[in-house]
Amino acid sequence: MSSLNIISLGKRLKELRESKGFMQREVGAVIDVDGAFISKIESSEKPINRNHLKKLSTFFQIDEKELQVLWLVDKVNNVLKDEPYKKQVIQLINNDNL
Repeated sequence: MSSLNIISLGKRLKELRESKGFMQREVGAVIDVDGAFISKIESSEKPINRNHLKKLSTFFQIDEKELQVLWLVDKVNNVLKDEPYKKQVIQLINNDNL
């Protein structure tokens, strides 16, 4: 797992927004939130509603699957963030040993 370059959904959305030259308020308008909320999503301070991923994938012209996977990664990381056995759990999941 350490060989993978996994980023958060927020970082990916920021990367997409900046690469297309959009303002945070423009992205927010797509999902009916303000630019300040987009800022919090990009900095991983606030989670995004999963229902917004389809609109964002269309807006950024990318495969929705990419955003869905990152959304799930963020969710799992949030659940495991303070767990002392986080690495072992992820390793088991990675090895399909459930």
